[in-house]
Amino acid sequence: MRGIRIRQTAIIALIIVSATAFISTPALSAEKEVNSYRPQVGKPGGKILFVTISPPKSFNPILAKETSTTSITGLIFEGLTRTDGITTEVEPALAESWEISEDGKTWTFHLRRDVKWNDGRPFTADDVVFTFRRLIYNKDIPSSAGDIFTIEGKEIEVQKIDKYTVRFTLPFKFTPFLRSLGQNILPRHVLEKIVDEGKFNNHWGVNTPPAKIVGTGLFMLEQYVPAQKVVLKKNPLYWMKDAESNPLPYINKIVYTVVQNQDVALLKFQSKEIDYLGMRGIDYPILKPEERRGNFTVYNVGPAFGTSFIIFNQNPGRDPKTGKPFLAPHKLKWFTDVRFRRAVAHAIDKQSIINIVMNGLAFPQLAAMSPGAKKFYNGKVRTYDYNPQKSRDILKEAGFRDTNGDGILEDSEGNKLEFNLFTNSENTVRIKLAGIIRKDLENAGMKVNFTSLEFNNLVSKLSANYQWDAIIIGLTGGIEPHFGINVWHSRGHLHMWYPLQKKPATSWEKRIDEIYDQAVQELDDKKRKKLYDEWQQIVSEQLPVIYTVLPASLHAVRNKFGNVYPTAYGGAFHNLEEIFVK
Repeated sequence: MRGIRIRQTAIIALIIVSATAFISTPALSAEKEVNSYRPQVGKPGGKILFVTISPPKSFNPILAKETSTTSITGLIFEGLTRTDGITTEVEPALAESWEISEDGKTWTFHLRRDVKWNDGRPFTADDVVFTFRRLIYNKDIPSSAGDIFTIEGKEIEVQKIDKYTVRFTLPFKFTPFLRSLGQNILPRHVLEKIVDEGKFNNHWGVNTPPAKIVGTGLFMLEQYVPAQKVVLKKNPLYWMKDAESNPLPYINKIVYTVVQNQDVALLKFQSKEIDYLGMRGIDYPILKPEERRGNFTVYNVGPAFGTSFIIFNQNPGRDPKTGKPFLAPHKLKWFTDVRFRRAVAHAIDKQSIINIVMNGLAFPQLAAMSPGAKKFYNGKVRTYDYNPQKSRDILKEAGFRDTNGDGILEDSEGNKLEFNLFTNSENTVRIKLAGIIRKDLENAGMKVNFTSLEFNNLVSKLSANYQWDAIIIGLTGGIEPHFGINVWHSRGHLHMWYPLQKKPATSWEKRIDEIYDQAVQELDDKKRKKLYDEWQQIVSEQLPVIYTVLPASLHAVRNKFGNVYPTAYGGAFHNLEEIFVK
């Protein structure tokens, strides 16, 4: 569901993307030029038909680490602030105003008094305090938000001043704090007892009756049919109004149909069964000629924010149930050797991926951030040209030899350089990308056993049982580097190659920890830029993840809707509250 974002709720942590770098290549221009956005007053009614290639794992936004869940919960819940999808500026949401102390450590937020939960109960400061104290900072709840809101190991104090006023006292200056408050707020009156009973980690699963999912967002859950569809209906109690004081959103219903893969999504768009398609490069020559007669518009808004990469397991831990290591010792030795990872980087033909898989509508990704991030993007990192001979030379230096002439290298102990590679089965782009990478690595002397898995199973393997060799996956991107701390800090829940470290396993991970701890307190943008440039440089040298290509952000939208204004940051429906059926 790439491209479907709403500006009311900023997802503050990097999360795993279910769907699918700036060099000297010129940026792609927009297919349709649009002037400065001025929303029209719309009319209520109608619905939007979307598809998703991965059904939600739950309806619990605190536990979610994947877009299959957050793309739904982001419409049901909100934060105190939001990020505008056009300007990327922080705006009020559940909080209508705020003040900050001179030292930058005390923030006082004044909540809207006209907000109700969709069950009719008033939204108050108690809900904000509960969300932070009992959920985000609860050590028994595996929330990535806890990484975001912990500064040098210290928590933020959250205090209720009165029914509609909340004060946050920070241990240190926290530059992206205001933007981070896009964090979803959850209802105390519904969940407090659940937390008290220790049942929160299994609460609001996909079997939960829709009426039990209580939020303040634009929509509310109406129906979920497992592996078939998710239906959301307009929240009649939603607080936002248009310029003429009409209630928002205009749209009455949203239907997500679960499909097997992106090829099926394309067919459904062509047959007019859905209203929107987050396009792949290979869809462009198919849909572009149909644009006029099909009564839709193709938008190309430049390099996407989401990243795509191959990652190798470096987790030295053991399964607590069996006592066996997550990874065979000889593979752990390979994958923790930066020479091996650099050999892999030189073996991957990114230009072939761009030409064959993306139809030329992509860029080689060089840095850990997209060039769309602009201010904090480092375009001068270490790069790895496609050089199979250099890849083989590096592997030879690392002690790998083909001793029996079968084309597969062995390490110094005689173990064949063979490993398993996974990606998600619903994403045809990743499957094709995996095919090219597999061939490239085999040309370098590796034996790669490729298997595709259902997305949520893949996420469980990656973030729960840790029993995998290599995975091709992606992450959401953004404009604020700190919101990726759950990936980049060694203690992070999504520090995928070796998560939840008690102390940094390497000196370079220790340095990244220091950078993130320091940069989040730095108010000078030039100094923050220097720190985050160093982080991206370290990532490019150590290659904990090996980036592939960055697709162009392509969107096909039916011309039936008003107030459509796609952007690279916000996607096609970032202003969903203002979208209406013409």
